[in-house]
Amino acid sequence: MISKKTRPIKTKYIFVVGGVMSGVGKGVTAASIGRILINRGYKVSAIKIDPYINVDAGTMNPIEHGEVFVTEDGDETDQDIGNYERFLNGNIYKENYMTTGRIYQTVIERERNLGYGGKCVQVVPHIPMEVRDRIKAAVKKTGAEIIITEIGGTVGEYENLLFLEAARIMKLQDPKSVLFVMVSYLPVPHKIGEMKTKPTQHAVRALNSAGIQPDFIVARSDTPIDELRRKKIAIHCNIHNDDVIAAPDIDSIYDVPANFEKNHLSFKILKHFGLKPRCNDSAAWRMMSEKVKEAKRGQQTVKIGIVGKYFASGDFCLTDSYISVIEALKHAGVANNCRPQLGWLSAEEVEEKGVGILKGYDGIVVPQGWGRRGHEGKIKTIEYCRTHKVPYFGLCYGMQMAVVEFARNVCGLKGANSLEADPKTKHPVINIMLGQAELLTKRQYGGTIRLGGWPCQLVPGTHLAKVYAKKFGPETKVVSERHRHRYELNNDYREILEKGGLTIAGTSPDGRIVEAIEITDHPFFIGTQFHPEYISRPLDPHPLFIEFIKACWKNKK
Repeated sequence: MISKKTRPIKTKYIFVVGGVMSGVGKGVTAASIGRILINRGYKVSAIKIDPYINVDAGTMNPIEHGEVFVTEDGDETDQDIGNYERFLNGNIYKENYMTTGRIYQTVIERERNLGYGGKCVQVVPHIPMEVRDRIKAAVKKTGAEIIITEIGGTVGEYENLLFLEAARIMKLQDPKSVLFVMVSYLPVPHKIGEMKTKPTQHAVRALNSAGIQPDFIVARSDTPIDELRRKKIAIHCNIHNDDVIAAPDIDSIYDVPANFEKNHLSFKILKHFGLKPRCNDSAAWRMMSEKVKEAKRGQQTVKIGIVGKYFASGDFCLTDSYISVIEALKHAGVANNCRPQLGWLSAEEVEEKGVGILKGYDGIVVPQGWGRRGHEGKIKTIEYCRTHKVPYFGLCYGMQMAVVEFARNVCGLKGANSLEADPKTKHPVINIMLGQAELLTKRQYGGTIRLGGWPCQLVPGTHLAKVYAKKFGPETKVVSERHRHRYELNNDYREILEKGGLTIAGTSPDGRIVEAIEITDHPFFIGTQFHPEYISRPLDPHPLFIEFIKACWKNKK
């Protein structure tokens, strides 16, 4: 804990950039650096800068860009923001996320309103100045003593040059308060069998051409970097040997902070800033990390099927579309001392091959989704879980399809559907939310849906209420959960569904919006309109995922 007598410090800035190729772990690196500095007693927050023109991540295909993560204040962001929240164990806000599109939009709107006093507004310096001002605004919002900014993309791409320019200017203005970390990949070509440093050398030279010299190089590789390669990088990249940080592949991302500390990275960063460690508060994280490894080594496993539509990309299976769900299941597995074995099942494959492919799974999750494709496969999956007493957890679209399945097969509403999947259905048990139809008519898709944290009033006596009571106490009546949806349960069918045996387990405080449903006499059959996976963290697993894994374990036994 930070002492109340601790003197405030001048804010320090860490910029994390990537070299050689994307996807090597800049986000996890930034989050891990934040974690080790928190463990040393400093207040830390993190920013993600994405170089694309999109104003936010909300309108992008998850297969192309990965999961859209939603913040408490309703910003649709890159999945790295989710990593920041999980590692820093705190909320990240809209001030901590920016894109090229968002920056340009702000500058242009300000110019239109004479915000620049009639000056000629130029790409340089006005765009870098806006980036700098947003970083300062995030510091003010979060109160961070150290703020870590991850610049998306790879050094050498023209897309992120303006962000690098903003960082360069900040370094120029206050050199003792800014440092740079480059995360670079060191390949080991199979036919050669030797770790190659040349791509990293070229990446550093590209960064130098932007006027920036890295202070640390995080050497991502299959195996730990050896001393020979370390010296080679140091001499060619103009840094000290000890500032080349080994970052080999490891079994769990939650081990990365401990791996960094093998290189004493937190001490080196603090020394660079002229700071001293205030404490060593790493016990809780270390204990959690050890439990993750114990669960992986242990014999207690549950087989979880995830039936979705956003993981097929050519010949490859990409799971980033559901990264928060994956991590939430892992957190809950650790809490139950068992390891979830995840199976990826295409909803369209269920349509083609039938529910036989679901046999052998101890529990099923149907996560978020949009549109018509694969929805009948999800409905068949849900019917299988309901009738075979297989634990089922439906998240957002997974709740909506559970309502459709129940309406069709229990309440006898033939052809019941969601208006999203079938605009001509006779029984729209899932209807568009009030005000959303007009937005769709105007093709106003971006940032217009129900987003961010909203209160959910728990219905007493339900399984849902009992799960939350285990964590927050029996007096808990309202919880806050994050949302991202445009459709909701149609209240015109609410009475019919309840008479058929579907339990309304949670609503908005005014009772109008159904937030959660369940089948109470089922081992575990819960659907939530909200996304509990967004707020599950390794140090604080979400109670619904804990209970789901527990039910899966009982089902297996």
